[in-house]
Amino acid sequence: MKNNLPKIGIIGVGHIGQHHVKHLTKNTECRLIGLYDINNDRSNVVAEEYGTKAFRSIDELIENCDGLSIVTPTKVHAQVAEPCIRAGKHVFIEKPITKTVAGADRLLQLAEENNVIIQVGHIERLNPALIPLKDFDLNPKYIEVQRLAPYTVRGTDVPVVLDLMIHDIDIILALVNSPVKNIRASGVSILSDSVDIANARIRFENGTVASMTSSRIARDKVRKIRVFQKNMYITIDFLLGLTEIYRVLDENEENSAAIQTASLDAYGSSRKIVYEKPNVKKIDALEMELANFIASIQGKETPIVDGHAGREALDVAIKIHDMILEDIH
Repeated sequence: MKNNLPKIGIIGVGHIGQHHVKHLTKNTECRLIGLYDINNDRSNVVAEEYGTKAFRSIDELIENCDGLSIVTPTKVHAQVAEPCIRAGKHVFIEKPITKTVAGADRLLQLAEENNVIIQVGHIERLNPALIPLKDFDLNPKYIEVQRLAPYTVRGTDVPVVLDLMIHDIDIILALVNSPVKNIRASGVSILSDSVDIANARIRFENGTVASMTSSRIARDKVRKIRVFQKNMYITIDFLLGLTEIYRVLDENEENSAAIQTASLDAYGSSRKIVYEKPNVKKIDALEMELANFIASIQGKETPIVDGHAGREALDVAIKIHDMILEDIH
């Protein structure tokens, strides 16, 4: 019955928050109870458009919900999420989880004490082009990432590391199952008061190296990742939804999905290079994220990016940013 479905509220209905409203309105596994925004006029407009209630009190919204989607500026994530968690409500927090690692640790502690879920909106983890990698045994040795974007005013209140690069940090931490050994980073401020271009190099305890470049001062959008490991090279274009895989196989090894590109005579046996282009299905990543949040509340799934993963990505991002600031000054 509909009355038994999780009751969800949304805090913050700006550009991204409105998309949360759109998806949760359509989700048949939950009841969208309403929304709250510090801007009453904005609350009214969005609530009327999607046929839901605009709450005048954030406490009243929290009281009426089982879970809340927090889509506020990063600087207030912790102070908005804390009363939700204390009230025993599950929370979905747009990335980054909080402004500081201490703030994230506080929320994680409260979530454990109150037995609630924290999910973090690292939406690129659900990019359709990444999904085919689940079919392969990955053990990356070197990862290279570019995330470039033309300049826009929106989002420049936070440095590029916490705005753009944190997406790739989260992906890399998920791909590399090893603690971080050391970090090197540099960057500059060009058009805003915060860092606009950043490059970071992470070495993991298992020897894997990841190199990332993020810029919000580029002519065109670029979102690409290249993964290198023994006998395999993977290149992904997130914008095009294109995944390409080159592998080395034994000459007699069959793979109906692969096209042979070259033959190799190495290591005393005949080998070949094959090319694969997995079918990438188009999905709405935000819709899937929020569906996962609802299913996690119901105990049917677990969060794709939980609070601990969000905390780890934030920790690495802040270390990179702090290193850049030390280099600049």
